Amino acid sequence: MTTKRKLIGRLVPCRCFRGEEEVISVLDYSHCSLQQVPKEIFSFERTLEELYLDANQIEELPKQLFNCQALKKLSMPDNDLSNLPTTIASLVNLKELDISKNGIQEFPDNIKCCKGLSVVEASVNPITKLPDGFTQLLNLTQLFLNDAFLEYLPANFGRLSKLRILELRENHLKTMPKSIHRLTQLERLDLGSNEFSEMPEVLEQIHNLKELWLDNNSLQSIPGSIGKLRQLRYLDLAKNRIESLDTDISGCEALEDLLLSSNMLQHLPDSIGILRTFAADENFLTELPREMMDYIYIPVCVCVCVFQIGNCKNVTVMSLRSNKLEFLPDEIGQMTKLRVLNLSDNRLKNLPFTFTKLKDLAALWLSDNQSKALIPLQTEAHPETKQKVLTNYMFPQQPRHDEGKSVNSDSDSFNPTLWEEQRQQRMTVAFDFEDKKEEEDNSGKVEINLKRYPTPYPEDLKNMVKSVQSLVGKSVHAGHGLQTVILLTHNCIPINSKCSHHFFSHSCMLKLQ
Repeated sequence: MTTKRKLIGRLVPCRCFRGEEEVISVLDYSHCSLQQVPKEIFSFERTLEELYLDANQIEELPKQLFNCQALKKLSMPDNDLSNLPTTIASLVNLKELDISKNGIQEFPDNIKCCKGLSVVEASVNPITKLPDGFTQLLNLTQLFLNDAFLEYLPANFGRLSKLRILELRENHLKTMPKSIHRLTQLERLDLGSNEFSEMPEVLEQIHNLKELWLDNNSLQSIPGSIGKLRQLRYLDLAKNRIESLDTDISGCEALEDLLLSSNMLQHLPDSIGILRTFAADENFLTELPREMMDYIYIPVCVCVCVFQIGNCKNVTVMSLRSNKLEFLPDEIGQMTKLRVLNLSDNRLKNLPFTFTKLKDLAALWLSDNQSKALIPLQTEAHPETKQKVLTNYMFPQQPRHDEGKSVNSDSDSFNPTLWEEQRQQRMTVAFDFEDKKEEEDNSGKVEINLKRYPTPYPEDLKNMVKSVQSLVGKSVHAGHGLQTVILLTHNCIPINSKCSHHFFSHSCMLKLQ
């Protein structure tokens, strides 16, 4: 689209009282491959309120631009600006400023004259520090300074008492100024990917805080005083060095999402409460709190840890891949809506006979390289208990000799051409379970007829993560109840259907709908 066409497309006219003259208040020159600000803009300097110059190659802002004193929103992200002129002080009516994705190294101190500024987006700029004048923007409610080079904040940063959103992700911050406790209206604080070795104590005084990101730092512990954040709903502590959580975290009574992935946790406090999202993959957990049993009644959830598998009657996809499971409980037969089950890389000797009740099962993965999503099963008598079990040529599973190769697989039978044909038939997935009377022969074997049409390999259920995030993002008021995501992969939690405090372990994921 040409510059002229772009201009015409975003002109917003209004009528003057003195005549029929049209007044231009909004101009949009985004994505026009501009190398400089168009001069025709200056003809509307008295009436222009919004100017968009996004994604161009502008290197410098002309002085005439700052004569547009009616400007309320100035958007210039993704350009080649190296500085913000001191003449910006003229824009006394400016409320929103977006200069993200440029090469700006600092704010001029006289930006303090833009007293009406409410939103500043300056992420992805090599800004090393904020001038003292910046802390005089007392009407600032949202500040985004992600991916900059900040090493510290001004000592009087707490003067910005109207801030509700503060994002300082991917900087070099190690401490927070004591004055930050004055940010009494702050609801979202993102300090992820910085250099904190301990959680700033001052944060516990921001009682209205609802979202807190401290992931990807060097935290070794979380003080129990965090329990004072009673409004906190989202807490991300992933990718740190945390060894334990204080039981006082239960004071965060509004907490819904707790992310603890990639830490050094060996146990969790019993009073962790009922959460919507709980992630503790890649830790050293050997058991889980008993209170997590309460998650089971939740009608809509995606979880990995359940104390009684039979209660998860709405599960459709379950992955127990890469564990050390030697058996599955009979209660798995109660998961009648199960469609995809991944049991690859375990030590299973057979499957419980109750599998015959899984009439919706469309894919059963016992090996990474198997050529069919569902391999026929047959009935045998367990050599010790004499109970009926299901098996096939892929049982018993053997432990891997190394991390990169499975010992017992049917890779020799893999047919790439057939597999691609199956993958393309994704939309025609169906499963046909034909009940037959048990026809026992002298050997005591019974053929179980499990048939299916081609089902695509779930590729370790990578797409499930996206669907999980989508579920969590949806409103929980849609009549489906609370939604839950619980990830506990790469741990050492044993599975035992008889003992209520044991859970699934390692790379486990269940999907309940």
